[in-house]
Amino acid sequence: MGITTLGCSKNQVDSEFLAGELKAYGVDTSHDIVEGETDAVIINTCGFINDAKEESINTILDFLQAKKEGRISQVFAMGCLTERYRDELTEEFDDIDGVFGVNEMDKIVNTISGRLKTELIGERLLTTPSHYAFLKISEGCDRSCSFCAIPLIRGKNISLPIETLVEEAKALAANGVKELILIAQDLTYYGLDLYHERKLGALIKELEKIDGIEWIRLHYTFPSQFPLDVLEAMANSEKICNYIDIPLQHINSRILKSMRRGIDREGTEKLVEKFRTLVPYSAIRTTMIVGYPGETEEEFEELVEFVKAVRFDRLGVFTYSEEENTPAFELEDDVPEEVKNSRMELLMDVQQEISLELNSDKVGKEFKVIIDRVEGDYFVGRTEFDSPDVDNEVLIENSNDLKIGDFVKVKIFKADFFDLFGEICR
Repeated sequence: MGITTLGCSKNQVDSEFLAGELKAYGVDTSHDIVEGETDAVIINTCGFINDAKEESINTILDFLQAKKEGRISQVFAMGCLTERYRDELTEEFDDIDGVFGVNEMDKIVNTISGRLKTELIGERLLTTPSHYAFLKISEGCDRSCSFCAIPLIRGKNISLPIETLVEEAKALAANGVKELILIAQDLTYYGLDLYHERKLGALIKELEKIDGIEWIRLHYTFPSQFPLDVLEAMANSEKICNYIDIPLQHINSRILKSMRRGIDREGTEKLVEKFRTLVPYSAIRTTMIVGYPGETEEEFEELVEFVKAVRFDRLGVFTYSEEENTPAFELEDDVPEEVKNSRMELLMDVQQEISLELNSDKVGKEFKVIIDRVEGDYFVGRTEFDSPDVDNEVLIENSNDLKIGDFVKVKIFKADFFDLFGEICR
């Protein structure tokens, strides 16, 4: 049984749990699809934006063609796309063997191998290298951002108890995990449903106590009502990475109001100032949306100037994509695609120059680096300011002294736009 995962790290965690459940029933499960060896496939789909939907549909079509040609026997689909378009997919693909939503692991396991073993929930077959893992601390989202369909797909926020997460983290550490990457639709909302107050700060303080965990990284925080105790914990901890992942999406107050972000330009600027004051050596990663309905050239220029002024360490840019049944879907999508794409390219060009300047400032300095993999003549690692797959990497000439998962001290001697080159400090 092969599992192929599309979309975000939250889907990745779902696939890891599913693989663990199937393994408990003796189903030989792999996250790698090998021609001639994989008999059946589960596709964990993404339905976040149009490009992701198209990739999911094309993947289903590819595997159904393989089934038609006799190269595999069964094709199942699960995840966000199937949750949102179950009826349409079932009608369109009458030769698919099963379509399941985001919260139907029991039905998937029952269909493939038998009863779901609830006592085994929490066991995972990692898709990441063994030294780091994602820890999903909640499901769903209570935000009402105008452009986002995730609450329609995943439902309301449901936080996992601190005790449950600590036990899962201990199990991961016992299996060699050294870096925990906390994920959710919104980390900063964590605990409000369970404890009636924000508990992210309390959670990370408990995770800090786990032997074997050296880095704790926070992904997907929300700017409105950001819990400042998290910044205080970050500033006073050697384990919590000085890394803030916070999608701001825009800076123009009119657009932010239309986006229903719960914050305006003034509030955003004050928040960034707090980051820089309370955790002065932190890296700030953010994303922006260009081409939102009604975005004028002046409003886009305001965004460009903001990015130039703040000099984010990491920046991703998305073009606005219509999502049915969201509030923004009622607005006229009046920015032409070519304008959206040109704005994205311009903003990324600005960020590329900022990235080169910030990287150049690191030349001659020493950093703690975790080694992720070997690639050609280099060991490839990351500093605490970088998350796997999305951020900068540190390239170190191949050495017999290193192995994957090691933490080493590295001195940077060269920088380019998105990579650093270093040597081991002896």
